[in-house]
Amino acid sequence: MENGKKKIEWLEFNLLENFPHVAHGVFLRYGGESQGNFGTLNLSESVGDHPDTVKLNREAVRKALGLPKIVFAHQTHGSNVHRITAKNGEKTPPADALFTTEKNIGLAVTHADCQAAIFYDPVHEAIAIAHAGWKGSSQNIYARVVNAMHQEIGTQAHNLIVCISPSLGPDHAEYKNYKQELPHELWAFQKKPNHFDFWEISKSQLAACGIPEKNIEISSLCTQCNHKDYFSYRAQKETGRNATVVGFKG
Repeated sequence: MENGKKKIEWLEFNLLENFPHVAHGVFLRYGGESQGNFGTLNLSESVGDHPDTVKLNREAVRKALGLPKIVFAHQTHGSNVHRITAKNGEKTPPADALFTTEKNIGLAVTHADCQAAIFYDPVHEAIAIAHAGWKGSSQNIYARVVNAMHQEIGTQAHNLIVCISPSLGPDHAEYKNYKQELPHELWAFQKKPNHFDFWEISKSQLAACGIPEKNIEISSLCTQCNHKDYFSYRAQKETGRNATVVGFKG
């Protein structure tokens, strides 16, 4: 979709190439209608952008992926996981992770430096999306997603494919108060004073759930280093949010 000199662009994952019915993407910051610090494809309603503009941007993303509908999580930097069904998709409770077996609903989270993770269970044809900042990592939201999918639909961890968006890299993930903010088990991932490798943290947490390393793809792109392509709160405090979306094509 053209917008001036830019068009909507999104990143797709190699591990999902063999599943063309799984529409997905991490959307870059191009091709939208937002202005100023939110320029141009801001997809969050909670950062100060005009709601009508965000609505236009979200509709453009929906069309780009060819999905009938996209449900955005009501994020709180927590670890709640919520199942979306055909009956409850209109209004979601506070949750930083959503999952579904519905074939006509896309799932999305917004982010700027935090991780967004796509989960796909090819056995049960189920998808999930999760938002994980340092608080989500500290609460191990990814394990909560795996457990919720297992309990409700029978997902086995060894079948899951997990893909993680661009996010804050270890050179910029600085937490000066980490002893108060991060649980002790994450301190081992400190790569230099006060800097942590959350990519490795996520890989370790997913592996501990029983997900094979070959089924985990981490983009390893730092949003602060690439803030011209991705919104970064660390680089620019007042800024928009990217979205990561996954859904089944009809």
